Amino acid sequence: MRVAGAVKLVVAVSIFLLTFYVISQVFEIKMDTNLGSLFARSALEAAAHPTKPPRYKCGISKACPEKHFAFKMASGAANVVGPKICVEDNVLMSGVKNNVGRGINIALINGKTGEALDTKFFDMWGGDVAPFIDFLKSIQDGTVVLMGTYDDGATKLNEEARKLIAELGSTSITNLGFRDNWVFCGGKGIKTKSPFEQHIKNNKDTNKYEGWPEVVEMEGCIPQKQD
Repeated sequence: MRVAGAVKLVVAVSIFLLTFYVISQVFEIKMDTNLGSLFARSALEAAAHPTKPPRYKCGISKACPEKHFAFKMASGAANVVGPKICVEDNVLMSGVKNNVGRGINIALINGKTGEALDTKFFDMWGGDVAPFIDFLKSIQDGTVVLMGTYDDGATKLNEEARKLIAELGSTSITNLGFRDNWVFCGGKGIKTKSPFEQHIKNNKDTNKYEGWPEVVEMEGCIPQKQD
């Protein structure tokens, strides 16, 4: 009887331990499954909603401080792709807008409000420089002036035109030559030379395109005109 009782006890204990082991294994498997599902779901959510870098006006690399206007511009590419001028997330001139042309492309901005005032282009290869000079003389004080070349912006430029552009803050205009690429941002009534200017010479040894240098791009923050 004692032996039989001992056997029953051993069997009961064994069954208990086996049951506990099975339950623990099932529980661990469920935990692993739940954790796996959780991580998988997190990974899918991260893929579906990636962290996007902040976008600034006109796609510039950093935000402008208060009382500044964001701008970004590019010269034309050879005689194929026109220049582009963007201010405060407003594309003022581009090939897509179909308001650019061979020569010097120019956009005028209100220096206090950032409002676009006018956009024009002047053919400096086959056109006449006189209308360009008249336009430059008509610009009012406090106006922000942005310029970019396309194809050729220098052949018809004369000393008077170059002087008027230099008075807007340009330092490279005196050296602008045939098919050079150039972008510039200055202002009427500016007291110093503008920091916003890029110029690449047309050089057959270094040109990116046959007969034309590479595109020049520029971005920055234009200080708002204060009374």
